[in-house]
Amino acid sequence: MIRKMSSRLGLALIFILVLAFVALATWEPFMAQGANSASQTREYSAEIIRDDYGVPHIYGETDADAAFGIAIAHAEDDFSTLQDVIAMSRGRYGAIAGEAGATFDYVYHLLGARQTAERDYGSLPADTRAVIDAYAVGLNQYARENPDEIKLDNLFPVEGEDIAAGFALRQPFFFGLNRVVGPLARDEVPSADPGPGLNTPLPTEEESETLGSNAFAISPERSGDGVTRLVSNSHQPLRGGVAWYELVVESGEGWHFAGATFPGSPYPFLGHNRHLGWTNTVNMPDMIDVYKLELDESGTRYLLDGEWHDLETSSITLPVKFGPVILPIWRDVYRSAHGPVIINQEGAFAFRYGGMDSIAQLDAYYRINKATTWEEWRDQIARLDIPSTNFIYADEAGNIAYIYNAAIPQRQAGPDWCNILPGTDSSLIWQSLVDFEALPQYLNPRSGYLFNANNNPFVAAGPESNLSPDSVSPEMGVELKMTNRAARASALLSAIEGPIGRELLEQVKYDTGYERNGYVGEVLDGIAALDLSGDPNLAEAQRLMGEWDLKADDQGTGDALAILVLRRPMSESYNGRDLPDPRELLQDASNHLMEHFGRLDVPLSDLLRLRQGEGEKRVDLPLIGGSDTLRAATFWDVEEDGRLSLVHGDSFIQFVEWEPGSPVRSQSVQPFGSATTRPYSPHHTDQMQLYVDGKLKPVNFWRKDALTNAKRRYVVESN
Repeated sequence: MIRKMSSRLGLALIFILVLAFVALATWEPFMAQGANSASQTREYSAEIIRDDYGVPHIYGETDADAAFGIAIAHAEDDFSTLQDVIAMSRGRYGAIAGEAGATFDYVYHLLGARQTAERDYGSLPADTRAVIDAYAVGLNQYARENPDEIKLDNLFPVEGEDIAAGFALRQPFFFGLNRVVGPLARDEVPSADPGPGLNTPLPTEEESETLGSNAFAISPERSGDGVTRLVSNSHQPLRGGVAWYELVVESGEGWHFAGATFPGSPYPFLGHNRHLGWTNTVNMPDMIDVYKLELDESGTRYLLDGEWHDLETSSITLPVKFGPVILPIWRDVYRSAHGPVIINQEGAFAFRYGGMDSIAQLDAYYRINKATTWEEWRDQIARLDIPSTNFIYADEAGNIAYIYNAAIPQRQAGPDWCNILPGTDSSLIWQSLVDFEALPQYLNPRSGYLFNANNNPFVAAGPESNLSPDSVSPEMGVELKMTNRAARASALLSAIEGPIGRELLEQVKYDTGYERNGYVGEVLDGIAALDLSGDPNLAEAQRLMGEWDLKADDQGTGDALAILVLRRPMSESYNGRDLPDPRELLQDASNHLMEHFGRLDVPLSDLLRLRQGEGEKRVDLPLIGGSDTLRAATFWDVEEDGRLSLVHGDSFIQFVEWEPGSPVRSQSVQPFGSATTRPYSPHHTDQMQLYVDGKLKPVNFWRKDALTNAKRRYVVESN
């Protein structure tokens, strides 16, 4: 009898465990919200023409047709990353990426991305919604026709509101919201913002996916040949949700644009149409304010202007993939009159930021894609609906411009906006933005050139044309930082006395030199001052650094050692922290080279690599450049063989030219190819050699060129 009971209990326990496992493995898709059938009010059709490099030229009779085609083409090349972005836009990324993904899901709920999309999507102009809805239909169709590629059940269909929620989630991280949310989530108080000084912190490698970019514009008066030139040189991760995807889009309704977009966007974010173009670099104005709230004993109410107010509280469930199961993690998210609230061991903190609770950028990006004149384009930027990023602009009329674009809060003078603010005073809860006219901006400077390399906007056009830092109020929090790239670009451009032609412009863009100032000078001086008489190996490393010519061009014997030494100081300097000990830097770099190469004078191109693919399909090419050079190799993974595999740096590069009497022309290159996550595609690695050689390929902007160079031409239709 006892044996029978034990056997039955054992079977029951096994049965319960099996049921629990099945429940944990299947609950998430059933609980997922927003998976209703997407509305499709019309049929769509687009033609996709792919060139030698697989770059799609997408044509539709209407803008919506073209957007449908964009979704199909991008999914054909990188459906994996698109799914990650869609999961983020639905608060379900943790079910794919585990704890790291759940972090995005928490922020998705904290910022109210879904609520913002649901509230405001219907108020977007009808033509903008038509484009976004068509893009969603394209994603749904690809998912329906390729079910074996789907990572997460019930992720599709998606709707336009899902695309909008993704924009509401991701945009604040381009101007550093992670610097507030990250510390608060770790039970820390965010570091006091030192204001717009030289120590204004920038995102760390771990916190940021957007640090970097160079941009140049040359006027026809300065080019020497009457050509207006624009150079887009974005520094983004080479893979993932904010890696560029190149395309050309054209419609019968006048939408004709060549450039690049991020996964999850129905239109390009930078590039050019036939009349004008622009590129972006990340800027870091003070757009975020943090308030410490005073809570009552219950922890559910906060004091404001002498009265207690209820915290808005919502309970959320975060899906966290753990092995074969998805664990539900329950959390509460809070909101006050100030904005989102995080409660940690240090107290309750609310934050407020420019562009909060808005998806109007969806319309603004669409409008600037179709703008035909400087005035039209500027009017859209002046809306301040695109919350941040510098814009460098050029057009067929010969105009060049730089706008320090930012949705900066209109703050009253007096309070210390650089530190944590008291949450008890409603007068500190700003309600409007600084006027567009107050932002630093240039139009056709006397110097004939403009540039930005993530530096302050007061060094952009040469000494005779630069704006004064006194032209903006301190409450705006405009950064004064100069990257080494910016110092180098400024030195190179200001030293050119005559025309800045195409050849000289290329030399500047692909320059591998450092300026010996800032952290670079401090580190080199610190190493030179070390007494290393008792350590022959470090003394040799010191000698190599002392003889280094400040260029990461693979010509000097100290290049590899130098980029290893300077990588950490760059990050620490950008974040306003003390520089590491010079002996420690030299020791770590020397140890790495000796361990993996057995020598200190390793050729840079043997250390720094561009790698893609696995096994027999692996492509492994040498690189030059450094973490803060104009030819940028910003971040890398250290692989088992000790080599540095680039993961962030020069990404999508485009040269655009308007020659008088001729249609616009452009050239471009990507680090890998159009099919980043398709290892068996011929376009998985087909641009790598061009990229490492510093060469460009033609952009087939015009339909006749796309047809002439077509390697594949087909029509996709909704069904």
